[in-house]
Amino acid sequence: MQVARTKALDRLLELNKRIKVVKGGTSAGKTICILLILIDYAIRNDGKEISVVSESIPHLRRGAFKDFCQLLKGLGRYNDNQLNKSVLKYTFTNGSYIEFFSTDQSDKLRGARRTDLYINECNNVPFDAYNQLAVRTSGNIWLDYNPSSLFWVDKEIIGQEDADYITLTYKDNEVLDQAIVKEIEKAKEKSKTSTYWANWWRVYGLGEIGSLEGVCIPDWKEIDNLPQEARLLAYGMDFGYSVDPTTLIALYKWNDAYIYDEVLYKKGMLNRDISRFLSQADIKENITADSAEPKSIAELQGYGHNIHGVTKGRDSVVYGINLINQNEIYVTSRSKNLKRELGGYVWAKDKEGNTLQKPSGEHPDCIDAARYVLTDQLENPNKGEYFIY
Repeated sequence: MQVARTKALDRLLELNKRIKVVKGGTSAGKTICILLILIDYAIRNDGKEISVVSESIPHLRRGAFKDFCQLLKGLGRYNDNQLNKSVLKYTFTNGSYIEFFSTDQSDKLRGARRTDLYINECNNVPFDAYNQLAVRTSGNIWLDYNPSSLFWVDKEIIGQEDADYITLTYKDNEVLDQAIVKEIEKAKEKSKTSTYWANWWRVYGLGEIGSLEGVCIPDWKEIDNLPQEARLLAYGMDFGYSVDPTTLIALYKWNDAYIYDEVLYKKGMLNRDISRFLSQADIKENITADSAEPKSIAELQGYGHNIHGVTKGRDSVVYGINLINQNEIYVTSRSKNLKRELGGYVWAKDKEGNTLQKPSGEHPDCIDAARYVLTDQLENPNKGEYFIY
């Protein structure tokens, strides 16, 4: 394997936080560059314990492990005596090592600690597996993936103070064969002909987040800023605490369309914290909240806030989803958690793969708040206290 310095490598070397999230398209050189950095790091520093992890051993053998061996040979550093082929572990002369194992090896997840971690194609790895590995890692954590859809990295990692985030594409890999470049760029023209190729080009050409099939709310559009003529109608709130966040979503009317703007998304908030936030933000408009928390609603009313609960009718979730889909919906660019939920909120399927009329997957805290407020406005635009749907 020819080893050359690329723009992708230079950009990765600029990352300096503990967690390094590397999103990108096909042939961007993500795996090769990260492995090069880890090899150099292991050689320059004594006693480093580096784990490269993926979804399965076969996936590692035909991917990251194969690339690792070829890189060492290309660098003139490979010594067959230093490789333990049975456990996929290469030990350098200074005592540092790089090992390869999969997340289906449960003993490895909860086993020995390490200095550094690289999870290859982390979108194929469950969050619990990542968490087990991360809490046993004292140094850097590398995560790479093709962004075929939103997943736990978008909710749990991106935005943390100790996390860097970068997007690479095939254009960052200058040594890529031109035949491959041409093949990738064919999809750019095909993207104008079908949703399949539009999604393929978005994910693998541009390195941007794609969409899952069967999303519950597919036709919303992103808007950078709230238009001056948009009129604030009300807010929707979903309560949370330790596991789920408390969310607050503003609803605006804009001509014949509606705009959602994420105002609050935070865990660990007591009712007095919510009240303080509402007061500091000078929110006086009506708030429609989840009626499953009557004590919280009553307490916030006691603090003087204009908030009421919803009475949920039969199939209220599906009804609310359908009501959103029947209208022209925009979401502000800064509403990152709402956008993430919209991208991953899909219809459930039965064992035969048939779509069911109920959502599946992660609980959508922002979408719930968005459902409450839109349903309240459309079904009961003049009602001040409670509504039924």
